[in-house]
Amino acid sequence: MGKLDGKVAVVTGASKGIGASIAAHLAAEGAAVVVNFAASARAADDVVARILADGGKAIAVQADVSKPGDVQRMFAETKRAFARLDVLVNNAGVYEFAPLEAVTYESYRKQFDLNVFGLLTATQEAARYFGVDGGSVINIGSVAGISAPPAASVYAATKGAVDTITRTLAKELGPRKIRVNAINPGMVLTEGVEAAGLHAGDFRTQVEATTPLGRIGAPQDKGPAAVFLASSDSSWITGELLYISGGFR
Repeated sequence: MGKLDGKVAVVTGASKGIGASIAAHLAAEGAAVVVNFAASARAADDVVARILADGGKAIAVQADVSKPGDVQRMFAETKRAFARLDVLVNNAGVYEFAPLEAVTYESYRKQFDLNVFGLLTATQEAARYFGVDGGSVINIGSVAGISAPPAASVYAATKGAVDTITRTLAKELGPRKIRVNAINPGMVLTEGVEAAGLHAGDFRTQVEATTPLGRIGAPQDKGPAAVFLASSDSSWITGELLYISGGFR
């Protein structure tokens, strides 16, 4: 018996990194999982294939979470495939680091449209699909929301917004038995971090030197926490921000 037997979860941005790990962990505990992706169809199919090979249930659904029409279609496809919804993991996000003089309107909109508006839109739609027993929304924030690193003013602002939205919606949706919590990772070794060249060199060295547990994170560090927040083990928990950062602040 898994902790999430009979449950259905949507994980946005689940074709790789933290999202893929969370999808796999939820499926291993019995949830049927919708692996959302914006562009990486092959990677999403690979995540689904691994879940199916392990005896789980999953489908891949393309949707750009920053577009309301795509979000509506994603949840409609979820309902057609699995007939219900119990868990939403708002993982899809983007980051761009730039000093103040290099901040552009385009970069601002790109990050806020996905990291903030996309999260709100997905939660808004999920709330329509949760049943009478409510549901669990898990937002993926970042320690950047409080650590406020230099050259990350826009990104850090989006994650600060996620923290506030989490607390606000916990109060707003609580009467409907919908719990809203956030997982706030520190630096995690993902494909995006590697592509940005942040996985090696002075930046990583500095982060690890100021992290009490002495290392950066891995995607699999976040999956068990998502299972906890999705399950009845956390039935009396809402509006909380869980920092999984090795103690880094």
